[in-house]
Amino acid sequence: MTIDLEALYIDLHRHPELSFQETRTGGVVAARLGELGIEYEEGIGKTGVVGVIANGEGPVVWLRADMDALPVKELTGLEYASTARGTDPAGNDVPVMHACGHDLHVTCLLGALERLVATKDEWAGTIVAVFQPAEEYGAGSQAMIADGVLERYPRPDIVLGQHVTPLPAGTIGVRSGTQMAASDGLTVTLLGRGGHGSRPHSTIDPVVMAAATVMRLQTIVSREVDPRDVAVVTVGSIHAGLKNNIIPAEAKLELSLRYPDEDARARVLAKVERVVRAEAQASGAEEEPVIEIDHTLPPTINDVHATAQLTLAFDRAFGDGTVVDPGMFTGSEDVSWFAREAGAPLVFWFWGGIDQQKYADAKAGDTIDRDIPTNHSPYFAPVIQPTLDRGVDALVVAAREFLG
Repeated sequence: MTIDLEALYIDLHRHPELSFQETRTGGVVAARLGELGIEYEEGIGKTGVVGVIANGEGPVVWLRADMDALPVKELTGLEYASTARGTDPAGNDVPVMHACGHDLHVTCLLGALERLVATKDEWAGTIVAVFQPAEEYGAGSQAMIADGVLERYPRPDIVLGQHVTPLPAGTIGVRSGTQMAASDGLTVTLLGRGGHGSRPHSTIDPVVMAAATVMRLQTIVSREVDPRDVAVVTVGSIHAGLKNNIIPAEAKLELSLRYPDEDARARVLAKVERVVRAEAQASGAEEEPVIEIDHTLPPTINDVHATAQLTLAFDRAFGDGTVVDPGMFTGSEDVSWFAREAGAPLVFWFWGGIDQQKYADAKAGDTIDRDIPTNHSPYFAPVIQPTLDRGVDALVVAAREFLG
């Protein structure tokens, strides 16, 4: 059988699912693996799926794709735009969209597996296809590891993966060393004293405390980090209060921190804690703020030798000039946990999904930041082709490069 990859992609795009809720997506993956005659198991790390192609003696290559979507309302205007809704961990009803391209990741891996199955007489070894949940929570790979994925299946000699991004379609971006930043997700609870909105003097207002904290946090990168270094401090959400005439008792901030290495991480975390505690004290808080680390992701570090080898393979397959060094991305990934825990090299690359002429026009007009939607934007909409074909081809080239 031949998988209609474009129809599969559109179906997945129309039916996104939040982290650790990817039951329909996992079912679609399992059905396709079964049709291809690939042995598989569902429910790894709650909603993950693993397929294995054993084809004689040779290296073990892991190919990974993430499956989850985001709580974003799609505004692309596409005919196949998502109108799905879901329930987030707090119980809120939210819109859901594949705003990071994981639907493409799943589709491309299934397409690559189909081709690898059809050419088994041309390679030897074992392919382990890992369809991972909950990348957006930074928790899916560790959930699969905790569920024994490294013991239950052949351990990798190399881990490979890819991510669609706002580069011109057809382009591949990869670099040796640190490809993506380390990150932490923090929840900060600022504790005040609630009361009537007409009597602010009898309260300790956590909303004002939160506002001052958000503004002061912005000075960490702008005034306390060497401009030659990389760091990001983002406050992604603020929650406080339910009514205009009630001063609440607490306010919550959710932070996303990014840095290239452990030394930078330690410095930025210490500065964030200092600012949060100092602003609480300046506001007269009677209780210390609560700072919780929700998740920690290591930097995504590409193996130098394997990356050089794969870059040459991409050049041979797609032509010189196709592969670019995109620089270090300040986004973060949890794919590297598989390689780290297995003691195996990792190569993780990006491939472009933006119409080439649209990208060229934006670059010429110096409007890329304005006109080219990025991952997590409600307008993020990779062009189906040639993005889909290049994503399949890249995985096949990569797998074949490291198989026997």
